This record gives sequence, structure tokens and C-alpha cells, in this order.
Amino acid sequence: MSEPSYSSIARDGLWTNNPGLVQLLGLCPLLAVTATAINGLGLGLATVLTLVASNVTISLIRHLVRPEVRIPVFVLVIASVVTMIELSMNAYFHELYNILGIFIPLIVTNCAIIGRAEAFASKHSPGRACVDGLTMGLGFTFVLVILGGLRELVGQGTLLAQAHLMFGEAARTWTIMVIEDYRGFLLAILPPGAFMGLGLLIALKNIIDARLQRRAQQVMAAQPAPAAA
Repeated sequence: MSEPSYSSIARDGLWTNNPGLVQLLGLCPLLAVTATAINGLGLGLATVLTLVASNVTISLIRHLVRPEVRIPVFVLVIASVVTMIELSMNAYFHELYNILGIFIPLIVTNCAIIGRAEAFASKHSPGRACVDGLTMGLGFTFVLVILGGLRELVGQGTLLAQAHLMFGEAARTWTIMVIEDYRGFLLAILPPGAFMGLGLLIALKNIIDARLQRRAQQVMAAQPAPAAA
């Protein structure tokens, strides 16, 4: 099997095959914790670490695992990584850990992670598996942060609220009050607001892709036809 290039792997993870906007995997945590940008960033970084560590481990052992038991082994590897991340967050980011709650251990059941293990890490070298996990995780984190920032802005009129949960006491002053004396829009921080926000992001991506495709077609049409032999 030919190995894909690193650039194509990165492009797939960050844009073309983004887990949150294209594959639509991991929607439960994506919609549940994105009331603020910091919440989204916290869960996103935990997901990135899980994807990178599990992808690399599974790629390293791919020739040792029999096909009949590969899924249980993959789940065991992912669960071990998530447990270490959960204990570390509980120790060093306790307040953020309490806010994210059950969605940290539920990373084990995130279809995006087991999907990358099965579809990519178990078939490719550790280096490419690492890049795939990193870019897929960053693509998912990008959606989490953008959606969280959008909901926070519309719902509370702020950005980077509670940044100290991740970056320490010095970050208490990082909160940006975008709209002064804003009474808030409750719908934005409730579950319906998450669905509407994600729908807008998916629509925006589709519009950008359509414009890029039309531009590429125009460039091809403008090229002179090859001369006849």
C-alpha cells in the first residue's frame, strides 16, 4: 500500500475531511461543551493528545495484533491514553476538569478516534499516523474553539471568559468584553444554539469549497488547449 504524502494528510485533517465539519463525528461533546471558547479548547487539546498517542501506539503494534481482536485492542489503547489524560487534568486543571465533567472519559467512545485507528493508524507508518492524529485533532479543536467563541460572543458578549482555568491566575484579565452592558442571548448557550452554530459553520465551509471549486474550473477553462499532433 502506497503511503500518502504528509501534505495530503494534513489537508484532510484540517479541512477536506475535518471530523467536525465533514465527517460529523464526535458531535456529542462538540455540541455539549462549547458554551465558551476555553471549554472547547480544553476538550480539543485533550482530544489531540488522545489521537496522537493512540495513533502512534496502534501503528507501532499493527503487525502484532490479529485482525480478529483489533477493535478491542484499539479500544484498550485509547482507554489507557484517556485515563492518563483524565488523571492529569484532574491534578493540574481541576476546575476545568469539573466543568468538562463526563466528556473527558467519554473521549474513549469518540467515533473520530476509533475511526482514525481503524482507517489510518492500523495501515500506515508511525510518522504518518502521528501527523494524521495531530491534524485531525487540530481540525476538531478548531471547530470546538470557533463554535465555542461564537456561542460565547452571542450568548454573553465576551471572548476568552474563564481563561484562567487553563492558563493560570494571570489569565483572569484576558477576558474580552466585546459588547458592553450586554444582557445576553440565552438561546446561544443552550443546546439549540449549538446545533444552529454548527450548521452555520458547515454551511460556511460548503460555500468556501464551492467557490474554490468554481475558481479552479475557471482556471482550467482559461488554459489553452494542447496543440494537435
